[in-house]
Amino acid sequence: MRVHHLNCGSFHPRGMPEVVCHVLLCETADGVVLVDSGLGRHDIADPKRMGPARFVMRPNRDDARTAIGQIEARGFAASDVQHIVLTHMDFDHIGGLADFPEATVHTTADEYDWAVVNPDFTARRRYSLKPLSHGPRIQTHAGPGEQWRYGLRGIEVLPGITYLPMPGHTKGHAAVAVESPDRDLLVHAGDAAFDVTSYSPTLPSGTSVSKSRSLRAIETFAAVDRKQVIANHTTLRRLNEEAGVTVFTAHDKRILDDLLGS
Repeated sequence: MRVHHLNCGSFHPRGMPEVVCHVLLCETADGVVLVDSGLGRHDIADPKRMGPARFVMRPNRDDARTAIGQIEARGFAASDVQHIVLTHMDFDHIGGLADFPEATVHTTADEYDWAVVNPDFTARRRYSLKPLSHGPRIQTHAGPGEQWRYGLRGIEVLPGITYLPMPGHTKGHAAVAVESPDRDLLVHAGDAAFDVTSYSPTLPSGTSVSKSRSLRAIETFAAVDRKQVIANHTTLRRLNEEAGVTVFTAHDKRILDDLLGS
């Protein structure tokens, strides 16, 4: 499996540093797999799809930044993307789904139930389901999973790709562990943490960084269970301390830049 780190959507909230949408592009023997999809071409064409949050987050509407734009630039076609594994279903993670109509979309059963099947008042206000209007194939994954590694439970999504349930940001949020040939294990924490210093004093390269109060403020505002968010930080900290494990979040640009070597 060959893994690429992409930024599939940038936000520029006033008075805050740039916020990215960190997406993984995994080249497998059975086709391309994405972990999250960032913003899509439909979002660029019609920003209303992103809901009122766009006025606060101020997205950069750049087609070249979309997952489909970057995939095409690498010589792939939309039809090459066979699976999209979601950490959760907020608009900045599912916006690109419609650009890959043939892909199977994976999510946890708890997330799909809260966002789509039985949404309560909070879910109806939170989620924009327009990225699902093309009727994608949805595969849900239920339960806490089987005993995995490092004392955690996991749900195998695809060979080499495992859900690690971490509710808190949303009711069905999960981190995604990807076995990578150049780094033993990549853990896409999604929004289980926003600021890298929530679980590590350094970036993956070992460079020290300071706390991002703005990212932590966004995290607190968006969480449905703040106590669980703190518990997730502890889990991510323990994972990140394991040899051969690299943990990163969806929105901290410093981590993405570090992994890209920029």
